[in-house]
Amino acid sequence: MLKENFNDLIYLVMVAQERSFTRAAAKLGVSQSALSHAIRGLEERLNVRLLTRTTRSVAPTEAGERLVQSVEPMINDIEKALVSVQEKQGNISGNIRITAGEHALTTTLWPLLKPFLQQYPEVNVEMSVDNTLTDIVSGRFDAGVRLGEQVEKDMVAVRIGPDWSMATVASPGYFAQHGIPATPYELQHHNCINMRLPTLGGIYNWEFRDGDREIKVKVEGQLIFNNLSSRIDAAVSGMGIAYVPEDSVKSLIAEGKLQRILQAWCTPFSGYYLYYPSRKQHTAAFAKLIDAVKYRPS
Repeated sequence: MLKENFNDLIYLVMVAQERSFTRAAAKLGVSQSALSHAIRGLEERLNVRLLTRTTRSVAPTEAGERLVQSVEPMINDIEKALVSVQEKQGNISGNIRITAGEHALTTTLWPLLKPFLQQYPEVNVEMSVDNTLTDIVSGRFDAGVRLGEQVEKDMVAVRIGPDWSMATVASPGYFAQHGIPATPYELQHHNCINMRLPTLGGIYNWEFRDGDREIKVKVEGQLIFNNLSSRIDAAVSGMGIAYVPEDSVKSLIAEGKLQRILQAWCTPFSGYYLYYPSRKQHTAAFAKLIDAVKYRPS
């Protein structure tokens, strides 16, 4: 029976993971109708409902959840065994899923991944761009990227980039019209371009340092964004003062489109880290990726 239904079990696990026939079918490379037919056939043969279907979602029943929990580790073990055989033949291949924030991906991870993927064309990497503090275990990611201070203690963390600082910037035209604040406290009298935190939904308090003392300034303004590129564009357009990663506006400062202020007050961050569960058994592809993205100071 297992031999006959092996593909159907794989289909069931994928639907349970994705909570969607549409997404599961896309990942499996089959049509939704074929996927639905296979699941119905499995349910009929087992004489038990495995999935609860509504117009908006799909979820395993109690019996379905028990079956998924039983067969998913076996399917993973079989996949690892097949990958291991390929690797012993000198073929580095496999699928890797990583979640990272917008700035981390653009400035640090993606430049490191490009040569890696060119060197290992049989390794497939799925990138999920998400500025929230994603739970990589429940999200079924192999790894994530965060600032060093945000990595949980039960994770293995590999540094992939240098320290970096924030920059307080606005257009020269804005400063000509409204004046230049001499201290972070004076920002409260300016039109500041705010960022909404993706995790708690609150407004980010701008972080500065006065000697050994940390300062958090609550600023206000006409605009609030939850992404980086829009805040930069608003600052270039003269809409107010923005607080953004220094490397994201370095060229705009050099071109004179933005002017940086309060540089001595800006707090450095500890750089980005690739992190993953300590109990994770590495495939050769994942081990090669770790080595490729590891930070090597020049």
